[in-house]
Amino acid sequence: MSTKADELKLDIEEFNNLLRQANRQKSKDVLSLEIRKLQTELTKLIEENKISQINPTNVVSNSSQKYYEVKLNNYGWDQTTTTMKLYVTLKDVHQLPKEAVTCNFTEKSFDLHVLGLNNKNYSLTINNLCEDIDSDKSNVKIKVDMVIISLVKKVAKYWSHVTSVEKRIKESKTSSVPDMSEDNDPGTSLMNLMKKMYQEGDDEIKKTIAKAWTETQEKKAAGLTDYS
Repeated sequence: MSTKADELKLDIEEFNNLLRQANRQKSKDVLSLEIRKLQTELTKLIEENKISQINPTNVVSNSSQKYYEVKLNNYGWDQTTTTMKLYVTLKDVHQLPKEAVTCNFTEKSFDLHVLGLNNKNYSLTINNLCEDIDSDKSNVKIKVDMVIISLVKKVAKYWSHVTSVEKRIKESKTSSVPDMSEDNDPGTSLMNLMKKMYQEGDDEIKKTIAKAWTETQEKKAAGLTDYS
């Protein structure tokens, strides 16, 4: 690995240390953004190094090769009281060099990158985990056709969901005290809550809410023919 890559890794580590010490949300957001910028720069450098190791005489021509960016959404998971494990299936991922698979952890998030797998770069980012994790002890491992992300919990207990978004949506659906005022029935209260979460949320929150909305509309449509 080049000296530049080593420097980038040290910079990322230092920013992660600062992130763990930060108290204000604005500071955390700025540090997280800078970490991702450095992570992107590092992944590009890893790609170039990988190409040069395969065929050093064609570094210039091959380094401009088009890599498609793929955002991952599907994963399996299980847990113990101390660890949450996420399983990402990627065919032939075990054939990549170790440096091609990286994962950055914070107390509430992780950012997985898999580079140069069949001319594609894969990423999986979750910014709102259900509970806090120990970013120093969490890790990523490569198995045959699979990436395993191990999130070490700060507090030993079972999580109700992987993300806090899923948890809030579930809680909003099961709320036992809806507003029954004349101008606000339970359905309207839920709609207002979902709208607020959608407007204030990040891309992942919006995607989760949109999925839940679509499923609700499909169920309503399926029952339109029943007038009994």
